Amino acid sequence: MAKISLKERITKGVFLLDGAMGTQLIARGIEPGKCNDYLNIDSPDVIFEIHRAYFQAGSDAVLTNTFGANKFALARHGLGDKVRQINTAAAQTARRAAGQQGYVLGDIGPSGGLLKPLGNLEPEELKEAFIEQVEALLAGEVDGFIIETMTALDEVTIAIEAVKAVCGNLPVFASAAFDKVAGGFRTMMGVDVESAVAKMVSSGADAVGFNCGNAALDEYIELAKKFVSVAGTLDKKVLVFAEPNAGKPELVAGKAVYKVSPEDFAAAAQKIHSAGVNIIGGCCGTSPEHIAAVNSKLR
Repeated sequence: MAKISLKERITKGVFLLDGAMGTQLIARGIEPGKCNDYLNIDSPDVIFEIHRAYFQAGSDAVLTNTFGANKFALARHGLGDKVRQINTAAAQTARRAAGQQGYVLGDIGPSGGLLKPLGNLEPEELKEAFIEQVEALLAGEVDGFIIETMTALDEVTIAIEAVKAVCGNLPVFASAAFDKVAGGFRTMMGVDVESAVAKMVSSGADAVGFNCGNAALDEYIELAKKFVSVAGTLDKKVLVFAEPNAGKPELVAGKAVYKVSPEDFAAAAQKIHSAGVNIIGGCCGTSPEHIAAVNSKLR
């Protein structure tokens, strides 16, 4: 049977994203601190195996290994001139793992800088950098895009605009990273849920959500309910997605360790789903085992 478009598929019940990439790379012996994005060129088989493991666990889609593959982030590793090569290779590897029925989302993360007047970035140069990444991912045949772990409204807006400028027909997921603070949830830049959702929706995102952050599982469930409530008041057609971490990390022998079991993660995912979220994946600390448990629980 021919695969339906991603934009149509995400409206048809449970849709599972993948889990973490970074902690899976460490588990496979990749040294922390390396440029994970360059592994798409240097060690594509490692990336392929992680993608394949997630599809085998029940993921409907995987995210390309391109979280830091914009020119500003890559320049910190001396790789600012490798944007197109890295992104296209990443998309091609994910596409190969997806086969005939799986979906691939081109992953776009923050630049790591700040826009003027807080920083030195000009809006137009940031948009051009994101457009370069989008074009390269598109060349590798992604089905859509996910803009994730954003903390500032101006940056997520520019990233969405960049995707729309290149390929307005493909779906765009946009998410921010929130922490629980006194009075509610906010990003590192102080953005609340209402402001984030309103900006992402008005900018044209097909799905809005949250990922990463420093929350416990019960706080992610609370955040999911908040997202569904806010999004529902703005646009009934906008979908909500969730990519929580495997709980709060604990420092063990100088390393961040995520101790939430696949079973406990799946139980939280079921509550997030019951709150009205059909698109669910995992972020830091999650593994194919966590996704398999969610798949079993929800399907």
